[in-house]
Amino acid sequence: MSLFLALALAAGTAAPDYGNTQLADPHAEARARALMGELRCVVCQGQSIADSDADMAADMRALVRQRIARGETPEAIRRWLIERYGDYVSYDPPLSGATALLWATPILLLGVGAWIARSSFRKAR
Repeated sequence: MSLFLALALAAGTAAPDYGNTQLADPHAEARARALMGELRCVVCQGQSIADSDADMAADMRALVRQRIARGETPEAIRRWLIERYGDYVSYDPPLSGATALLWATPILLLGVGAWIARSSFRKAR
């Protein structure tokens, strides 16, 4: 009986589920939402944690809200999440050796397209 009572009391005093509950401070919630829109769910392909219904995204939203509520800056939280989950978690990954090809690919493709267009125009003359 006492175990049941302890569990019932613990359930009634549980911390808020920040994965699905907004922060009381509207400015803090706005900072959290802005950051959640810039972070990619590691389970869903291409969805932000703000838009995803995955349990992992809810956990990540809870982490963001808890850290914002503690007074951490969004940039510090982003760095922590990148250290924890890797560059993939950010829609704007930092330039590094691992992401250099990702950043250079559009420029390389544009160059190849220009070279092909130039070659085909020369053949047409």
